[in-house]
Amino acid sequence: MQNSFDIIIVGAGAVGCAVARELSKYKLDIAVLEKESDVAAGTSGRNSAVVHAGFNNKTGSLMAKLCVEGNLGFENVCKELDVPYKKTGKLVVAFDESDIKGIEKLMDAGKKNGVPGLSFIDAEEVKRLEPYVGGIGAMLSSNTAITNPFIYTVALAENACANGVKFYFDTEVRGITKVENRFRVSAGGKHYYCRYLINAAGLYSDKISSMAGDNSYKIYPCRGQYYILDKRTGKYLNMPVYPVPRPGIGGLGVHLTPTIEGNILIGPSAEYIKSKCDYAVTKDVMKQLFKEAKELLPPISIKDVIRNYSGIRSKLVGPKIGGFGDFVIEESKVVKGLIQLVGIESPGLTASVPIARTVRDIIGSMEDIKSKPEFISERKGIKEFRLLSAEEKDKLVRECPEYGEIVCRCEQITKREIMDAIENPLGVRTLAGIKYRARAMMGRCQGGYCLTRIVEILSKEYGVPLEEITLRGKESELFTGEVK
Repeated sequence: MQNSFDIIIVGAGAVGCAVARELSKYKLDIAVLEKESDVAAGTSGRNSAVVHAGFNNKTGSLMAKLCVEGNLGFENVCKELDVPYKKTGKLVVAFDESDIKGIEKLMDAGKKNGVPGLSFIDAEEVKRLEPYVGGIGAMLSSNTAITNPFIYTVALAENACANGVKFYFDTEVRGITKVENRFRVSAGGKHYYCRYLINAAGLYSDKISSMAGDNSYKIYPCRGQYYILDKRTGKYLNMPVYPVPRPGIGGLGVHLTPTIEGNILIGPSAEYIKSKCDYAVTKDVMKQLFKEAKELLPPISIKDVIRNYSGIRSKLVGPKIGGFGDFVIEESKVVKGLIQLVGIESPGLTASVPIARTVRDIIGSMEDIKSKPEFISERKGIKEFRLLSAEEKDKLVRECPEYGEIVCRCEQITKREIMDAIENPLGVRTLAGIKYRARAMMGRCQGGYCLTRIVEILSKEYGVPLEEITLRGKESELFTGEVK
């Protein structure tokens, strides 16, 4: 039967790609269906990029268990897949006595969750670790780290692809029916068939579940807005700095996070919204974000802002309750063979690999799955020319002159790195795909200099007119014609 698989995964975010990679270790035919043009197009590419320790998750919850497990194994996964990772630690800062009580609760929850490396430090030690941050004390979480969530998801997907998983982009699921013991998934104008259907659709996991015949869930979208600050601010912050979380806000509160590349993120906010695709940033929220951020880190200025964006959490608890629910990872109680991954919000990135192993165990409990001896465990990313020594650069330029041509001046990204992004195993045809793989267009000018050059490279490589090059795929066209 054409387009027939053992397993179909709906959704190519960090969790869906982690599941794909984990299951690619076994003798299974696997496909991933993604409605967008690339991986990590939703929440996985729009978050704080923090590898959480697990102290802020409800004790005894599946979320807490998998977060702690994911944190402890995250560095090894990043080493295997050539993904940026930095163990920075994290401060949760107290500004008054009520905050001290809040920290005590966090430390108690962390102890019960089995989180290592938690300690209370006084104001003097806070200043030593973060000279520009105030407060009367803080909780230090030494196991907290940062990563690049897009590269992480790309790496999982590339490795899964190398191990035989087929990815179908621009393939939105429109209908799901059960034909005897198989699912028939209608997507992208075609039918796909499988024995097991894994619902990793994030914000749309309730919709996919309903299509398959299980109406047990409702996802409430909760938007978080962010600022990105110029790299020149990186000297002001060494690790993520959080306030003590307030109950019922649906997030961890406005915080400051250094990125792997040296920027600072401000955010996110936490606001329930009606639409799952409303990625707007709003004046009042952004104003409040910066006000709270400046209280945490006084040296920053609004002039340091180079970009803003938003992400949306997929919450199982609505605004009347607030706070966090728990991960749902189980075979549907209504539809046999439907594996549900629902309510996977933060710390879904951190917990993605343990989530994947949980899915493997569910399938393994239903049938004997055989390991694949030829599984390839490692993946190599794009060589970052700007980070090399002068001698290494000279050698590369001699071997490949495209390394000697700078396309993105702000970030010092070469033409060869752009080409490596285009030649990605998943197939990259969009500016966003280039941006998040090679880091071009991420600097101070946000593509003002290099965007048109990258468009020309894409046009030439694929042999298509300039107006066919898009930002993110369908409905993101950049050009309508020539000015004469």
